[in-house]
Amino acid sequence: MLGLGSLARKVFGTPNDRKIKSVRPLVAKINALEPEYAALTDDGIKAKTAELQKRAQGGESLDDLLPEAFANCREAAKRALGLRAFDVQLMGGIFLHQGNIAEMRTGEGKTLVATFPAYLNALAGKGVHVVTVNDYLAKRDADWMGKVYAQLGMTTGVVYPYQPDAEKRAAYKADITYATNNELGFDYLRDNMKGSIEEMAQRGHFYAIVDEVDSILVDEARTPLIISGPSQDRSDLYTTVDKLIVNLLPDHYKLDEKARNVTLTDAGNEFVEQLFRNAGLLTEDQTLYDPESTTLLHHATQALKAHMLFHRDQQYIVRGGEVMLIDEFTGRMMRGRRLSDGLHQAIEAKEGVQIQPENVTLASVTFQNYFRLYGKLAGMTGTAVTEAEEFMEIYNLGVVEVPTNRPVARKDDHDQVFRTAREKFEGIIKTIREANAKGQPILVGTTSIEKSEYLSDMLKKEGIAHNVLNARQHEQEAKIVAEAGRFGAVTIATNMAGRGTDIQLGGSVELKVLEAIAADPHLHPDEVRARIEAEHAQEKEQVKQAGGLFVLGTERHESRRIDNQLRGRSGRQGDPGRSSFFLSLEDDLMRIFGSERLDSVLSKLGMKEGESIVHPWVNKSLERAQAKVEGRNFDIRKQLLKFDDVMNDQRKAIFSQRMEIMEAEDLSEIVGDMRHQVVEDAVAQFMPPKTYADQWKPEALRDAVRERLNLDLPIIEWAAEEGVDQAVMEERIREASDKLIAEKLEAFGPETMRQIEKQLLLQSIDGKWREHLLRLEHLRSVVGFRGYAQRDPLSEYKTEAFALFETMLNSLRQDVTQKLSLIRPITQEEQQAMMAQLMAQQARAAAPAATEAAPAPQPELETAGAVAGAGVAATATARPGFVESDPSTWGNPSRNDPCPCGSGEKFKHCHGRIA
Repeated sequence: MLGLGSLARKVFGTPNDRKIKSVRPLVAKINALEPEYAALTDDGIKAKTAELQKRAQGGESLDDLLPEAFANCREAAKRALGLRAFDVQLMGGIFLHQGNIAEMRTGEGKTLVATFPAYLNALAGKGVHVVTVNDYLAKRDADWMGKVYAQLGMTTGVVYPYQPDAEKRAAYKADITYATNNELGFDYLRDNMKGSIEEMAQRGHFYAIVDEVDSILVDEARTPLIISGPSQDRSDLYTTVDKLIVNLLPDHYKLDEKARNVTLTDAGNEFVEQLFRNAGLLTEDQTLYDPESTTLLHHATQALKAHMLFHRDQQYIVRGGEVMLIDEFTGRMMRGRRLSDGLHQAIEAKEGVQIQPENVTLASVTFQNYFRLYGKLAGMTGTAVTEAEEFMEIYNLGVVEVPTNRPVARKDDHDQVFRTAREKFEGIIKTIREANAKGQPILVGTTSIEKSEYLSDMLKKEGIAHNVLNARQHEQEAKIVAEAGRFGAVTIATNMAGRGTDIQLGGSVELKVLEAIAADPHLHPDEVRARIEAEHAQEKEQVKQAGGLFVLGTERHESRRIDNQLRGRSGRQGDPGRSSFFLSLEDDLMRIFGSERLDSVLSKLGMKEGESIVHPWVNKSLERAQAKVEGRNFDIRKQLLKFDDVMNDQRKAIFSQRMEIMEAEDLSEIVGDMRHQVVEDAVAQFMPPKTYADQWKPEALRDAVRERLNLDLPIIEWAAEEGVDQAVMEERIREASDKLIAEKLEAFGPETMRQIEKQLLLQSIDGKWREHLLRLEHLRSVVGFRGYAQRDPLSEYKTEAFALFETMLNSLRQDVTQKLSLIRPITQEEQQAMMAQLMAQQARAAAPAATEAAPAPQPELETAGAVAGAGVAATATARPGFVESDPSTWGNPSRNDPCPCGSGEKFKHCHGRIA
């Protein structure tokens, strides 16, 4: 008998069914246009793009242009790639254009689907970003789909790490730009540290399509992106503490695997304090919890985490004397990513490799707040429904399940649960042997490098040939995955999330063709392809007869999505396939989330050695455990976001202020207002309103004016005059400061002065923002304790963060005013003396005796505009044989360097002036 919910769904359909039904008329419109577009010439397709661009930029809505744009894009893909998009792919494209997440099974052609909404939205001329999970996929997709965009008359760019600036700017200027989430986030932060608009790479955030959206917006959203710079080196302390921490016993600490946290017990505190005293790190009367011991306590905690929570070949690997983190969701190395707060250094000390200096945060952003910058956001993945609530709550993204082009023929077995890990692995080997005997390709999913290599050793003993794909074999990833569907192939892989490469039954035709041509370059490509396609069709049939791809999971992941992604590798495009998960009560998920009851149940059932239990109830209880973990992780991300939202408002205010400063030609009014505010604040501080003259502090005001405004004024005498009050004092100081700046303006010239003001403002904003970030980090680390006093940590954080922001702005005003008051033009004699010093250094560096030594560093020379206090510097270009009056001896001065003729002008305004 049907339940009420099932009955209602049968009559009215599910919300998802209704969404699918609503776009069918649009798909029919696109299909009706197909003959018309098929008749166009190649130039006709490009001309159609130009026409659509004109209409889009003339005000016609993209929704109205959709049928024509999609029909044009389908025809271009057919010609460029030989691929005709199915109706379900058009549906996926429509949902992406509407700002949804399209859940499409593996092998349904998501890469091609993205071209439709990307092309349509690029018509607006504001740039579209297609976001991938790794650099290999960004380059592959840009190269592959770039052929479609070229056929349409559009440009494609790709962004990757360590890319030259000019190339990166060109990539962002393209109509469609492919990039990884990390690179997009880091470029956003870098852009907001640049000194001029011309240097910025990104051109706004109009529309983004995120591939493997769950991996990027959920899995990676727990860790913010941070650009950091080195701080002081404390490697000796890390090494010393690490040597002491290894002496701890199990009763000295409490390990919470659910929360991934470890803390010292009372006995542990006493033991560590004694160890530190013996090592001379603590005095006899000092404890770990004294204010002066906070650094030591921090180091001890991080060393404890490094030993108890981070294990080699699971969370990280050591390669080339460097500790490299492994992404727990994709099993890939994360080159260049480091754990913050000294944890990475603690792991380096544990592994005995060189300890890199700790870093200070220069800029940071979470993925949540970066992707919410986009006017419209969309995503694609094979598995998003389990996180639908989070996508809606945080990103306002709906999830639509797009039907498969052909019905799924994969057979999903119930989980098999064994008592011990040993029995489980024996069961896995037995199953692999049976499947391999009939030639069925097998993909074995593991959760860590350690387990993949353990299984690999077992298979070697059995004499079963296989490939292993984990962070160590990162470079051969595409080849190993492409071969995983061949007859008799056995592939062991750490997590398959976001791999982006299809496993095709019989293997990849493209790869076989490339290998055949590489082996014998004299072969004709067309003949080779025809032969290999015939062989491939035969092998594919063999694989189908053997049952298709068999996906075998060796453990359940914390997240159901990761399991579903592994499962989804089999049964693409209606192919046969099978999936099965083998578990044991010793697995992390089973062990941490209540295996005691299950263990007693299995004991009562009288299970024999090597036997497993297979029952739908076990699957249900496991799903409940996974849902619990997912819920907890969602709460962690929500909490992280709430705190980051506070900083995000401040970040946006600072970044937009920087943008205004960079765009402005004349900032004299802003710096003038800042200066007047500094005067007002100083007078209010030492001559408070509504006070009598005998309560004033004229000496302190005189010193403050001297320090902040570089003015020596008779403040004490003025204060003693009859009728002088706060307003009069304020006016006199303001007039004197305005006069000083007017003199500087005359000395420098208006253009140079405007440049100095701009540089000073940007440098001061960046410096103060860095200090502010550090204060917010410290505030964040202590505000949690306010909960013990029945106060809400979040509201306390908001209040204090706002107060800190106000303090930062006041400090910024003072900083800019002080530096502007101190700068002065340097004299010709000073400049010549600096050049002489530079030439002498270069001559010494070039001498034969110095060939083995490193070249002497070039000093920074001040421009005609500044002394050291202002920090506006440029390096002058000089060399042996330099003659001030002879331009042919000057080499190639930079346009912003002081002119070598000694005029005091910039080169571009003097001898480098363009006529």
